[in-house]
Amino acid sequence: MTGAGRREAITAEIAERTGITETMIERLVRGFYAKVRTDAVLAPIFEARIRDWEPHLTQMFAFWSSVALMTGRYHGTPMVKHMPLPVDADHFDRWLDLFEATARQICPPQAAAHFIERARRIAASLELGIAGGQGVMLGKGQRYRRGEAASA
Repeated sequence: MTGAGRREAITAEIAERTGITETMIERLVRGFYAKVRTDAVLAPIFEARIRDWEPHLTQMFAFWSSVALMTGRYHGTPMVKHMPLPVDADHFDRWLDLFEATARQICPPQAAAHFIERARRIAASLELGIAGGQGVMLGKGQRYRRGEAASA
């Protein structure tokens, strides 16, 4: 079996097990970013950087397709894009709150759990990377707070 064939088999298995489809991914991403755009904590971060939302949403469809279904559609560099953002643990917590609520609202339970587990890993990885980029080495269980030493 070729690499492409293996990827298709993995994608099919995940879709079968979770019920996730590209249509569901688009609904989740649109629903989530609708909440982000009106959120007091997150909206200012996004408003300062995104003028035309459709290209961003299209990129996020590909990202979540790659993350959730292992399709390989996304070819960006999320860490590089997030490094300069003025965000910390509070922002990631809010991002997760909104994402998890949206996933539970839009997706069946198996699909929501699949998305949420991956979202938590992504948030933790980005927070760790951003902290490191600011010279803060987080220990196990520590969170990144801008302008402070790491906190447990």
